Amino acid sequence: MGFGPDGWGYDMLAATGMTVAVAVCGFLTGAVLGCLGAAAALSRFRALRAVAETYTTVLRGIPDLLVIYLFYFGSSSVISAAAALFGAQGFVGAPAFLTGALAIGVVSGAYQTQVFRGAVLALPKGEIEAARAYGMPSFLMFRRIILPQAARFAIPGVGNVWQLVLKESALISVIGLVELMRQAQIGAGSTRQPFSFYLTAAALYLLITFVSGRGFRLAEERAMRGIRRPV
Repeated sequence: MGFGPDGWGYDMLAATGMTVAVAVCGFLTGAVLGCLGAAAALSRFRALRAVAETYTTVLRGIPDLLVIYLFYFGSSSVISAAAALFGAQGFVGAPAFLTGALAIGVVSGAYQTQVFRGAVLALPKGEIEAARAYGMPSFLMFRRIILPQAARFAIPGVGNVWQLVLKESALISVIGLVELMRQAQIGAGSTRQPFSFYLTAAALYLLITFVSGRGFRLAEERAMRGIRRPV
């Protein structure tokens, strides 16, 4: 596991960077979908609430690996059909990074929808009613009252979703992306030393988890600064 000509250290670090990149892209995609889903779930329109309920129910009920397969082979089929119109033959695979990050993002968006929805519902109703009675515009009320407090309540849940996204990134190896788990498998097969490679992969995953978890903890402490917590 060294960094010399025969070592695998640089390959493992590069794969770690790929894992972080996939996880970050998937997490940010899920955050956008989660905000939209929470807005739909809290909407006064029944159709939007039904869409949000269907989205969260379906994506949380299907195994994540199956979602990745559906996105990869579904998008590959579309690309292959489009390529056939221009005379190309055979199967054309979709970009593994793009489809993997999108699949993880759609799954994490279902969880983040519930996190953001719960954070908004946790807000004191008196503050919102007071803002409306004062005549505050909806956008200004969202920016000054709802968003700062909802973000404070959502940080712990969002941190948990990030940990799930990080672990789900290991599933992307099934569609050919060389991330940390896939690189560990390649190294284990080439050197016939599976224990050392998988142990190294576990240590790198734990390192990412520790650093990111510490970041979320600091963000939570900063958001709760000046707020009296129950004893």
